[in-house]
Amino acid sequence: MRSRVLTTLVLVFLASYGAFADVRTEQKTQVQFGGMLGRVMNLFGGKAAREGITSTVLVKNDRKVTTTDNTSQIVDLSEEKVYYLDLRRRTYKVTTFAEVRRQIEEAQRRAQESARTQEPVEESPDKPKGETTEVEVDFDVKNTGESKVINGFDTRQTLLTITVREKGKTLDESGGLVLTSDMWLTAEQRALQEVADFERRYAEKLYGGLAGVSADQMAMALAMYPMLRQAMERMNAEGDKVEGTAILTTLTFDAVRSAEQAKTEAKEEAAPVGRGVAGMLGGLARRARKSEPEEPKQRTTFMTSTVEVLELSTDVSDDAVAVPAGFKESK
Repeated sequence: MRSRVLTTLVLVFLASYGAFADVRTEQKTQVQFGGMLGRVMNLFGGKAAREGITSTVLVKNDRKVTTTDNTSQIVDLSEEKVYYLDLRRRTYKVTTFAEVRRQIEEAQRRAQESARTQEPVEESPDKPKGETTEVEVDFDVKNTGESKVINGFDTRQTLLTITVREKGKTLDESGGLVLTSDMWLTAEQRALQEVADFERRYAEKLYGGLAGVSADQMAMALAMYPMLRQAMERMNAEGDKVEGTAILTTLTFDAVRSAEQAKTEAKEEAAPVGRGVAGMLGGLARRARKSEPEEPKQRTTFMTSTVEVLELSTDVSDDAVAVPAGFKESK
């Protein structure tokens, strides 16, 4: 689930609002985890975990098809249905948007319960009980001047950084969350932006989600990392500062502990309960710390996601986005 969440977040950098058009794209996605979780994923996740997953995405009018290995998914916005295809067995199942919405809400509830069970957070004594910590979001875009050709596209490098910290405090004082996107951008590719636009329309129909992010995955992401909402909203608001279309994007998620918390953890085996933003993210840093032999660091990279566009075209037939002939529905 976490790998799907991180993969989805990259779409926010491609969000756009334009006329609908046909698009076919092939892309490679790889998600890596830090610490012990990363080693377990590499051990049991097989080739996909080590080398990434290649998928084909087709968009035509109100339909989007995503195919990976022996499975395929068709989302139909006009019918408000999702088709799940088993390409080996030549069968498919159909789920309505209403059913998907119920699954989203249940997944979000389970994620929230799991977070409360695993990482109890003590209320700060200087705040009324139940009061949530206010956060601030810092946004920075830097064009590095570097350039290179990737899969036939002339690209230039842009670094985008989102920092979420407790309001009125520096990142060093409160701890927080840092998202860094290393993007290699080419001239605007409207076809690729159509994929992100479809996800926006799907999110609005299904869950009223944020632009550019798949609604079902966004719900799970927000349950696991509540502060992502502020980060994603800021990304959408500042999106016009990033010109072009990303061909290769590496998205890095860092949990940052406060200086005081980092010093305390260096002396204790178990991470103490923090306050504010540091408390909310302390569990991520603590789990990463336990899996690493070196002295604990203030910043810990817990996830990295890479998405690379391999091919792009605008030739999509009606048959390509339909359930193939001969497939039988499985109830």
